[in-house]
Amino acid sequence: MPVLKRQRSGAVAVTACAAVILCSSQAFAGYGHGDSTNGSHARASGGSDGKGNLFAAAGAVVFDRSRNGLGDSSGPVTPSSGNWTSPACYYAPKYTPAQMRKYKESIWAVESTGYQWDAKQRDTYVNGHPYKDFNKAKADKGYWWDSYVAEGREGDPAASTCTEDTFWVDKGASPPADIPEAITPEMLARLAYAEMRVPSTRVDLAPAGATKVNLPTWAWLDTAEFEPVSVTASVPLLNVTATTTAEPVSLRIEPGTADAQTYPGSGVCEITGDHIGEAYARGKAKETPPCGLRYLRSSGDGSYRLQATLTWRIHWTGTGIPAPRSLPDGRFGADQEVVVQEIQSVNR
Repeated sequence: MPVLKRQRSGAVAVTACAAVILCSSQAFAGYGHGDSTNGSHARASGGSDGKGNLFAAAGAVVFDRSRNGLGDSSGPVTPSSGNWTSPACYYAPKYTPAQMRKYKESIWAVESTGYQWDAKQRDTYVNGHPYKDFNKAKADKGYWWDSYVAEGREGDPAASTCTEDTFWVDKGASPPADIPEAITPEMLARLAYAEMRVPSTRVDLAPAGATKVNLPTWAWLDTAEFEPVSVTASVPLLNVTATTTAEPVSLRIEPGTADAQTYPGSGVCEITGDHIGEAYARGKAKETPPCGLRYLRSSGDGSYRLQATLTWRIHWTGTGIPAPRSLPDGRFGADQEVVVQEIQSVNR
Protein backbone atom coordinates (compact mmCIF):
# COMPACT_ATOMS: atom_id res chain seq x y z
CA MET A 1 0.00 0.00 0.00
CA PRO A 2 1.51 3.36 -0.97
CA VAL A 3 2.36 5.92 1.64
CA LEU A 4 1.78 9.61 1.11
CA LYS A 5 4.13 12.08 2.72
CA ARG A 6 2.53 15.42 3.43
CA GLN A 7 4.33 18.42 4.85
CA ARG A 8 2.52 21.35 6.39
CA SER A 9 2.87 23.85 9.23
CA GLY A 10 6.52 22.98 9.73
CA ALA A 11 5.89 19.29 10.37
CA VAL A 12 6.01 16.14 8.32
CA ALA A 13 2.97 13.90 8.52
CA VAL A 14 3.17 10.39 7.12
CA THR A 15 -0.22 8.82 6.51
CA ALA A 16 -1.40 5.63 4.90
CA CYS A 17 -3.82 5.70 2.01
CA ALA A 18 -7.43 5.48 3.17
CA ALA A 19 -8.32 1.92 2.20
CA VAL A 20 -12.05 2.43 2.02
CA ILE A 21 -11.72 5.26 -0.49
CA LEU A 22 -8.43 5.27 -2.38
CA CYS A 23 -5.84 2.58 -2.19
CA SER A 24 -3.35 3.39 -4.92
CA SER A 25 -1.81 6.27 -6.78
CA GLN A 26 -3.96 5.19 -9.74
CA ALA A 27 -7.23 5.85 -7.93
CA PHE A 28 -7.55 9.38 -9.33
CA ALA A 29 -6.55 8.45 -12.87
CA GLY A 30 -8.44 7.40 -15.97
CA TYR A 31 -12.02 8.16 -14.96
CA GLY A 32 -12.88 11.75 -15.73
CA HIS A 33 -16.32 13.29 -16.21
CA GLY A 34 -16.58 16.06 -18.75
CA ASP A 35 -20.23 17.10 -18.47
CA SER A 36 -21.02 19.80 -15.99
CA THR A 37 -23.21 22.70 -14.89
CA ASN A 38 -26.97 22.93 -14.38
CA GLY A 39 -28.14 20.27 -16.78
CA SER A 40 -26.14 21.50 -19.77
CA HIS A 41 -23.34 19.51 -21.31
CA ALA A 42 -20.59 22.10 -21.53
CA ARG A 43 -17.22 20.44 -21.61
CA ALA A 44 -15.31 21.09 -18.40
CA SER A 45 -11.80 22.41 -18.96
CA GLY A 46 -8.65 20.79 -17.72
CA GLY A 47 -7.90 23.78 -15.55
CA SER A 48 -4.67 25.09 -17.07
CA ASP A 49 -3.81 27.96 -19.43
CA GLY A 50 -0.92 26.03 -20.95
CA LYS A 51 1.62 28.24 -19.21
CA GLY A 52 1.75 26.40 -15.93
CA ASN A 53 -1.08 28.37 -14.32
CA LEU A 54 -4.33 27.00 -12.95
CA PHE A 55 -7.59 28.67 -13.78
CA ALA A 56 -9.14 30.51 -10.85
CA ALA A 57 -11.47 27.62 -10.00
CA ALA A 58 -9.69 24.74 -11.67
CA GLY A 59 -9.76 22.68 -8.52
CA ALA A 60 -13.33 23.51 -7.64
CA VAL A 61 -16.06 20.88 -7.88
CA VAL A 62 -18.16 20.84 -11.06
CA PHE A 63 -21.70 19.42 -11.00
CA ASP A 64 -23.69 17.70 -13.73
CA ARG A 65 -27.35 18.14 -12.77
CA SER A 66 -28.84 17.02 -16.07
CA ARG A 67 -30.43 13.94 -14.43
CA ASN A 68 -31.77 15.86 -11.46
CA GLY A 69 -35.41 16.36 -10.50
CA LEU A 70 -37.10 19.22 -12.36
CA GLY A 71 -39.97 21.60 -11.68
CA ASP A 72 -40.79 24.38 -9.25
CA SER A 73 -42.07 21.89 -6.67
CA SER A 74 -38.86 19.85 -6.54
CA GLY A 75 -36.50 20.26 -3.62
CA PRO A 76 -33.56 18.81 -1.66
CA VAL A 77 -33.96 15.70 0.45
CA THR A 78 -33.57 15.75 4.21
CA PRO A 79 -31.17 13.04 5.47
CA SER A 80 -32.92 10.44 7.59
CA SER A 81 -29.90 10.39 9.88
CA GLY A 82 -30.29 13.48 12.04
CA ASN A 83 -26.56 14.02 12.64
CA TRP A 84 -25.48 13.64 8.99
CA THR A 85 -24.85 16.72 6.86
CA SER A 86 -23.22 17.33 3.50
CA PRO A 87 -19.84 19.12 3.59
CA ALA A 88 -19.86 22.91 3.78
CA CYS A 89 -16.23 23.16 2.66
CA TYR A 90 -13.56 20.99 1.10
CA TYR A 91 -9.91 20.98 0.03
CA ALA A 92 -8.79 20.69 -3.59
CA PRO A 93 -5.99 21.99 -5.87
CA LYS A 94 -5.84 25.76 -5.99
CA TYR A 95 -2.30 26.95 -6.81
CA THR A 96 0.79 26.07 -8.79
CA PRO A 97 4.08 27.00 -7.06
CA ALA A 98 4.20 30.30 -8.98
CA GLN A 99 0.63 31.16 -8.07
CA MET A 100 1.21 30.20 -4.46
CA ARG A 101 4.22 32.51 -4.30
CA LYS A 102 2.23 35.40 -5.76
CA TYR A 103 -0.66 34.79 -3.37
CA LYS A 104 1.45 34.55 -0.21
CA GLU A 105 3.79 37.43 -1.04
CA SER A 106 0.82 39.72 -1.68
CA ILE A 107 -0.35 39.01 1.88
CA TRP A 108 3.09 39.48 3.41
CA ALA A 109 3.58 42.75 1.54
CA VAL A 110 0.60 44.32 3.30
CA GLU A 111 2.16 43.50 6.70
CA SER A 112 -1.28 43.35 8.26
CA THR A 113 -0.83 39.87 9.72
CA GLY A 114 2.14 40.78 11.88
CA TYR A 115 5.86 40.09 11.67
CA GLN A 116 5.77 36.90 13.72
CA TRP A 117 3.07 35.24 11.60
CA ASP A 118 4.69 36.36 8.33
CA ALA A 119 8.09 35.04 9.46
CA LYS A 120 6.61 31.67 10.37
CA GLN A 121 4.88 31.48 6.99
CA ARG A 122 8.11 32.30 5.14
CA ASP A 123 9.92 29.66 7.14
CA THR A 124 7.25 27.11 6.18
CA TYR A 125 6.89 27.84 2.47
CA VAL A 126 10.21 29.45 1.49
CA ASN A 127 13.01 28.46 3.84
CA GLY A 128 12.63 24.70 3.63
CA HIS A 129 10.81 23.97 6.90
CA PRO A 130 9.45 21.91 5.28
CA TYR A 131 8.89 23.52 1.85
CA LYS A 132 11.62 25.16 -0.23
CA ASP A 133 10.78 28.17 -2.41
CA PHE A 134 7.06 27.20 -2.64
CA ASN A 135 8.01 23.81 -4.09
CA LYS A 136 9.18 25.47 -7.31
CA ALA A 137 11.37 22.45 -8.06
CA LYS A 138 8.18 20.31 -8.24
CA ALA A 139 6.22 22.74 -10.41
CA ASP A 140 5.09 20.06 -12.87
CA LYS A 141 4.58 17.32 -10.28
CA GLY A 142 1.70 18.53 -8.13
CA TYR A 143 -0.43 21.36 -6.76
CA TRP A 144 -0.97 23.37 -3.63
CA TRP A 145 -4.33 22.43 -2.10
CA ASP A 146 -6.48 24.93 -0.22
CA SER A 147 -10.07 25.22 0.98
CA TYR A 148 -13.20 25.98 -1.02
CA VAL A 149 -16.72 26.71 0.22
CA ALA A 150 -19.38 24.36 -1.14
CA GLU A 151 -22.00 25.87 -3.43
CA GLY A 152 -24.81 27.49 -1.50
CA ARG A 153 -23.01 27.27 1.85
CA GLU A 154 -21.53 30.76 1.82
CA GLY A 155 -22.18 32.30 5.22
CA ASP A 156 -22.76 28.91 6.84
CA PRO A 157 -20.68 28.71 10.06
CA ALA A 158 -19.73 25.15 9.10
CA ALA A 159 -17.89 26.55 6.07
CA SER A 160 -15.29 28.05 8.41
CA THR A 161 -14.22 24.66 9.75
CA CYS A 162 -11.67 24.07 6.96
CA THR A 163 -8.74 25.70 8.73
CA GLU A 164 -5.80 23.58 7.53
CA ASP A 165 -2.80 25.46 6.15
CA THR A 166 -2.29 25.20 2.40
CA PHE A 167 -0.60 21.85 1.68
CA TRP A 168 1.07 20.10 -1.23
CA VAL A 169 -0.15 16.93 -2.97
CA ASP A 170 1.72 15.24 -5.83
CA LYS A 171 -0.17 14.50 -9.03
CA GLY A 172 -1.73 11.03 -8.92
CA ALA A 173 -1.24 10.72 -5.16
CA SER A 174 -4.05 10.22 -2.69
CA PRO A 175 -4.88 13.28 -0.58
CA PRO A 176 -3.95 13.17 3.11
CA ALA A 177 -6.03 10.63 5.01
CA ASP A 178 -6.04 12.82 8.12
CA ILE A 179 -7.88 15.65 6.34
CA PRO A 180 -11.41 14.27 5.91
CA GLU A 181 -12.54 17.27 3.87
CA ALA A 182 -9.97 16.64 1.12
CA ILE A 183 -11.45 15.75 -2.26
CA THR A 184 -11.95 12.02 -2.73
CA PRO A 185 -14.71 10.13 -4.56
CA GLU A 186 -16.60 9.83 -1.28
CA MET A 187 -16.32 13.57 -0.59
CA LEU A 188 -17.64 14.27 -4.10
CA ALA A 189 -20.56 11.90 -3.48
CA ARG A 190 -21.44 13.76 -0.29
CA LEU A 191 -21.28 17.12 -2.08
CA ALA A 192 -23.51 15.75 -4.86
CA TYR A 193 -26.02 14.60 -2.22
CA ALA A 194 -26.71 18.25 -1.33
CA GLU A 195 -27.27 19.12 -5.00
CA MET A 196 -29.94 16.49 -5.65
CA ARG A 197 -33.52 17.65 -6.20
CA VAL A 198 -36.49 15.30 -6.11
CA PRO A 199 -40.08 15.96 -7.19
CA SER A 200 -42.77 16.95 -4.73
CA THR A 201 -45.10 14.25 -3.42
CA ARG A 202 -48.81 14.77 -4.00
CA VAL A 203 -50.78 11.55 -3.69
CA ASP A 204 -53.95 10.61 -5.52
CA LEU A 205 -56.86 10.20 -3.12
CA ALA A 206 -60.27 8.57 -3.46
CA PRO A 207 -62.69 10.02 -2.63
CA ALA A 208 -61.08 13.12 -4.16
CA GLY A 209 -61.89 16.62 -2.97
CA ALA A 210 -63.80 15.68 0.18
CA THR A 211 -64.09 12.44 2.11
CA LYS A 212 -66.46 11.28 4.84
CA VAL A 213 -65.99 10.40 8.48
CA ASN A 214 -65.22 6.68 8.90
CA LEU A 215 -65.02 6.16 5.14
CA PRO A 216 -61.74 4.51 3.98
CA THR A 217 -59.76 6.92 1.82
CA TRP A 218 -57.51 5.28 -0.76
CA ALA A 219 -54.09 6.76 -1.50
CA TRP A 220 -51.65 5.84 -4.26
CA LEU A 221 -48.75 7.02 -6.39
CA ASP A 222 -47.62 6.03 -9.84
CA THR A 223 -43.88 5.60 -9.32
CA ALA A 224 -43.26 6.21 -13.02
CA GLU A 225 -43.52 9.87 -12.01
CA PHE A 226 -40.75 9.35 -9.45
CA GLU A 227 -37.87 7.88 -11.41
CA PRO A 228 -34.36 7.79 -9.89
CA VAL A 229 -32.50 11.08 -9.94
CA SER A 230 -28.76 11.60 -9.82
CA VAL A 231 -26.08 14.27 -9.69
CA THR A 232 -22.45 13.81 -10.72
CA ALA A 233 -19.70 15.80 -9.02
CA SER A 234 -16.19 15.98 -10.42
CA VAL A 235 -12.89 17.80 -10.33
CA PRO A 236 -11.73 17.68 -13.97
CA LEU A 237 -8.20 18.70 -13.04
CA LEU A 238 -7.88 15.47 -11.04
CA ASN A 239 -10.00 13.21 -13.27
CA VAL A 240 -11.94 12.19 -10.17
CA THR A 241 -15.71 11.86 -10.13
CA ALA A 242 -18.67 10.47 -8.19
CA THR A 243 -22.34 10.04 -9.00
CA THR A 244 -24.95 10.08 -6.25
CA THR A 245 -28.31 8.49 -7.06
CA ALA A 246 -31.65 8.55 -5.23
CA GLU A 247 -34.43 6.01 -5.80
CA PRO A 248 -37.92 6.15 -4.19
CA VAL A 249 -38.66 3.25 -1.82
CA SER A 250 -41.66 4.10 0.36
CA LEU A 251 -44.37 6.63 1.15
CA ARG A 252 -45.33 7.83 4.63
CA ILE A 253 -48.80 9.29 5.17
CA GLU A 254 -49.51 11.58 8.12
CA PRO A 255 -53.21 12.51 8.28
CA GLY A 256 -52.76 15.89 9.96
CA THR A 257 -54.84 14.91 13.00
CA ALA A 258 -54.73 12.32 15.76
CA ASP A 259 -58.36 11.49 14.95
CA ALA A 260 -57.45 9.22 12.07
CA GLN A 261 -56.32 5.70 11.27
CA THR A 262 -53.72 4.86 8.61
CA TYR A 263 -53.42 1.82 6.37
CA PRO A 264 -51.15 0.10 7.07
CA GLY A 265 -51.02 1.00 10.74
CA SER A 266 -47.47 2.33 10.45
CA GLY A 267 -48.55 4.81 7.82
CA VAL A 268 -45.69 3.62 5.59
CA CYS A 269 -46.63 2.24 2.17
CA GLU A 270 -43.93 0.29 0.34
CA ILE A 271 -43.37 0.28 -3.42
CA THR A 272 -44.94 -2.70 -5.16
CA GLY A 273 -43.90 -3.06 -8.79
CA ASP A 274 -44.48 0.29 -10.45
CA HIS A 275 -46.77 1.83 -7.87
CA ILE A 276 -47.26 2.66 -4.21
CA GLY A 277 -50.69 1.74 -2.92
CA GLU A 278 -53.52 0.82 -5.25
CA ALA A 279 -55.75 3.03 -7.36
CA TYR A 280 -59.36 3.00 -6.23
CA ALA A 281 -61.84 1.17 -8.46
CA ARG A 282 -65.63 1.15 -8.39
CA GLY A 283 -67.03 -1.34 -5.90
CA LYS A 284 -64.17 -1.08 -3.41
CA ALA A 285 -65.67 1.62 -1.20
CA LYS A 286 -66.03 -0.70 1.81
CA GLU A 287 -62.74 -2.52 1.36
CA THR A 288 -59.63 -1.71 3.36
CA PRO A 289 -57.12 0.06 1.10
CA PRO A 290 -53.53 -1.27 1.05
CA CYS A 291 -52.41 2.36 1.41
CA GLY A 292 -54.64 5.07 2.79
CA LEU A 293 -56.41 6.36 5.86
CA ARG A 294 -59.72 6.81 7.60
CA TYR A 295 -60.69 10.01 9.36
CA LEU A 296 -62.65 9.60 12.59
CA ARG A 297 -63.78 13.20 12.99
CA SER A 298 -65.05 15.92 10.68
CA SER A 299 -62.73 18.78 9.76
CA GLY A 300 -65.64 21.16 10.37
CA ASP A 301 -65.46 24.36 8.36
CA GLY A 302 -61.78 23.81 7.62
CA SER A 303 -59.58 20.94 6.46
CA TYR A 304 -56.85 18.63 7.66
CA ARG A 305 -53.32 19.04 6.29
CA LEU A 306 -52.26 15.62 5.09
CA GLN A 307 -48.53 15.20 4.60
CA ALA A 308 -47.17 12.64 2.13
CA THR A 309 -43.42 12.03 2.36
CA LEU A 310 -41.37 9.87 0.03
CA THR A 311 -38.27 8.14 1.33
CA TRP A 312 -35.45 7.92 -1.21
CA ARG A 313 -32.69 5.33 -0.95
CA ILE A 314 -29.39 7.01 -1.82
CA HIS A 315 -26.14 5.45 -2.99
CA TRP A 316 -23.06 6.44 -4.95
CA THR A 317 -20.35 5.15 -7.26
CA GLY A 318 -17.18 6.88 -8.38
CA THR A 319 -13.55 6.73 -9.38
CA GLY A 320 -12.20 3.37 -8.24
CA ILE A 321 -15.58 2.57 -6.60
CA PRO A 322 -17.68 0.66 -9.17
CA ALA A 323 -20.00 -1.04 -6.67
CA PRO A 324 -22.69 1.19 -5.10
CA ARG A 325 -22.07 2.42 -1.58
CA SER A 326 -24.80 3.71 0.70
CA LEU A 327 -25.45 7.21 1.97
CA PRO A 328 -28.24 8.09 4.42
CA ASP A 329 -31.77 7.79 3.04
CA GLY A 330 -33.39 11.12 2.16
CA ARG A 331 -36.94 12.35 2.64
CA PHE A 332 -39.01 14.92 0.81
CA GLY A 333 -42.74 15.53 0.99
CA ALA A 334 -45.65 17.87 0.45
CA ASP A 335 -48.83 18.90 2.21
CA GLN A 336 -52.33 18.76 0.77
CA GLU A 337 -55.62 19.86 2.25
CA VAL A 338 -58.29 17.21 2.93
CA VAL A 339 -61.88 18.14 3.76
CA VAL A 340 -63.67 15.58 5.95
CA GLN A 341 -67.45 15.78 6.21
CA GLU A 342 -69.97 14.10 8.47
CA ILE A 343 -72.15 11.48 6.77
CA GLN A 344 -75.60 12.96 6.52
CA SER A 345 -78.55 10.68 7.29
CA VAL A 346 -82.24 11.23 6.68
CA ASN A 347 -84.82 10.13 9.30
CA ARG A 348 -88.25 9.19 7.95
